[in-house]
Amino acid sequence: MALIFLLASNLFAQNDTENLQSRIIERFDDPAGTDLYGTRQNFRWIVRGSKFISEGFPQFAWVETYPEALYNRNNPIPPGVTPRALGAQAAFDRQGYNYLEFIPVEDEDGEDGPVPTGIEIPGIVKNLDFWVWGSNYNFYMEIHLQDYRGISHVLRVDDINYRGWQNLRVNIPTSIPQNVTYVPQRKGLELVKIVLWTTPDENVSGFYVYLDQIKVFTDVFQQPFDGEILSDPEEVDQLWNQGTQGGAN
Repeated sequence: MALIFLLASNLFAQNDTENLQSRIIERFDDPAGTDLYGTRQNFRWIVRGSKFISEGFPQFAWVETYPEALYNRNNPIPPGVTPRALGAQAAFDRQGYNYLEFIPVEDEDGEDGPVPTGIEIPGIVKNLDFWVWGSNYNFYMEIHLQDYRGISHVLRVDDINYRGWQNLRVNIPTSIPQNVTYVPQRKGLELVKIVLWTTPDENVSGFYVYLDQIKVFTDVFQQPFDGEILSDPEEVDQLWNQGTQGGAN
């Protein structure tokens, strides 16, 4: 009985093991999408408006500004880096539930223009946060996540009826699948877009909004096992390309 209890305790301990880390998935420091930090943390983005967007809008640019809370004496600006934020200027022809979409896209356009590309989120994400500069308009933000099945999940984040920079956070519901029984078990989410919504009673004749640093709090623990390299799709492709292949007679 003691042995069974010990084995069961070890099993549950393994299942409960977590390695929680904060990971930045977008810095907005370089509109060209170059790699400044050793991993891809600067994507190309576009901004699109809904039906009643005023002519000539939206305008967007990577502006040399940032929340002061991001950098300080203990966390200085890295050498050779110019901190930026993604800014958008917009106006709508009428009040209502209008929206702006902030969409990450491929580096190169396709035949029909920019090609949306989700930003992969490592591990099993617990929450996501990002910085938004607001100018006291009664607007709100939401994020769109896509799971491994291609299903989109829309999460309302928070209102931005405040002045200046604030960090907005949203918890990721456990009902959104990020794991399966089979190997590879991890099926991470992708950030597809960030959306700003106006409200029907708010002025929409012209406004600015800025986004900066998207970060996730995520569990990157994976239980090791013999042969785990065979659960990595890239490693499997390489091994099969190097192997001696045969087929059905």
